[in-house]
Amino acid sequence: MSLPPNVYDAEPIPAAARAEIDRMLESGDLFRYTAPESAPVTLLEREFADLMGTKYALAVSSCSAALFLSLKALGLPRDARVLIPAFTFAAVPSSVVHADCIPVLCEVGENYRIDINDFAAKLESNISAVIVSHMRGHTSDMDAITALCEAREIPMIEDAAHSLGTTWNGAKIGTIGRVGCFSFQSYKLVNAGEGGIMVTDDPDLIARAVIMSGAYEHNWAKHITQPDPALDAAFARAQNQLPLYNLRLNNISAAIIRPQLPEIARRVTDGRANHDYVAKLLNASPWLQVPEKLEKENRAPDSIQFNLVGLSDEETRAFANAAAARGVKVQVFGLSADNARAFWNWHFLPGETPDLPRTRAMLMRACDTRLPARLKRTELDLIAGALTSAADDVMGDTRAYGT
Repeated sequence: MSLPPNVYDAEPIPAAARAEIDRMLESGDLFRYTAPESAPVTLLEREFADLMGTKYALAVSSCSAALFLSLKALGLPRDARVLIPAFTFAAVPSSVVHADCIPVLCEVGENYRIDINDFAAKLESNISAVIVSHMRGHTSDMDAITALCEAREIPMIEDAAHSLGTTWNGAKIGTIGRVGCFSFQSYKLVNAGEGGIMVTDDPDLIARAVIMSGAYEHNWAKHITQPDPALDAAFARAQNQLPLYNLRLNNISAAIIRPQLPEIARRVTDGRANHDYVAKLLNASPWLQVPEKLEKENRAPDSIQFNLVGLSDEETRAFANAAAARGVKVQVFGLSADNARAFWNWHFLPGETPDLPRTRAMLMRACDTRLPARLKRTELDLIAGALTSAADDVMGDTRAYGT
C-alpha cells in the first residue's frame, strides 16, 4: 500500500538564495544596518511593498512582532481593548497582551469566519482597535468589517499570516486595513524558517514601527529608498520619542525570502487547485464537510480544514486515530488539552475565559490537515482516501445510509 506524502517539508530554497548567503558568509555582512544602502532586508522591503501595491513595508523577526509593532505604532493607551476573532493562533492575543492592551474575543461560525453580528455588538464595547485574523487563510466578510470599523473610526490590522496571495473582491488581503502583517515561518507560503513583514500606506505608522523595531540613532534613514517628504517628516517627529524593541530581520533571512517572491503566484495557483480537488473528494463523504468560500474571496490555501458531521467526541477522536494509522495527521482544534488555537487554552488572557458557544462548538469538530502546494494528484488522492476511509471506519457504511 502506498503511504501518504510527507506534508511537513517545504519546497527547496532557490539556488539564488544560496549564492547570496555564501557571499554574505564570506563578508560577514549579516546585520541589516551594516551596509550604507541596499542591504538585502531593505531590498526585500521595497520588493514586497511593490508586490503588494503599498507604499511601505517593514521586515521584522516574525508576524507576531509585526502585529505587536502595529498596535504600538497606533499609539494605543495602556489597557486599550482590541477586538479579535476567537478562532486564531495564540500569538495573536499574545501580541495584544504584549502591547499592554486587552484582547476582546468575538464569535466565529462553522465556516471559520467572523460572526458579523457578534463582531458588530462587541465593537460597541469601547474597542480601540481591531485585528482581523484570516485564520488558515479563510477570509471573513471584509466589506462588512471595513464598514463597521470606518463608521466608528476604529483602526483595523490584518493578520494575514496565512493569506499571502489571497484577494477579496480583487483587493489583496493585507492591504484592506490600516496595516497588514504576514509570516515567513516555515509552514507559510514563503519560507525563511522565521520572519515577518508589515505593509501600510501610512508614513507615521511605518516610521514609528521602524524606530521601535530597532532603528537606533539615524538608522531609520536607511529605510528611505526614494524621495518621500512625508516619510522624512514622520521620522523626524518620532526620532528619540519611542522605545526600541529590537525585532529586526537579518540579511540572511531576507536573502532566503527574496528569490521566493516570484514563486508566490505559482504556489497560490497550485495550492488553490490542490485544496479544491481534495475538498470535492471530502465533501462526497456524509461525515466530512468543507465550508464553501465566500463569493468575493479568492484563496491561497496550503492546508485544508473540514468539519466532522454527526460525530461524538469519542468518534471524533477515533477518526483522528484512524487517519493517523493511515499516515495522515489530523488536528482537531478543540480536542487537545494544549492546542494553541483553542481560545479556552489561552490562560494568559485577563479575566475569565469568555463564553463563546458558537466558536467552541465549531472547534470541537473542525479538522486541519496540511496540503502544501507542491503535492501531486496521486498524493492528494492518498490523503483524501485516508480521510474518507477513516470516517467510514468509525461511522460504518450502514450508518451513512441511515439503516
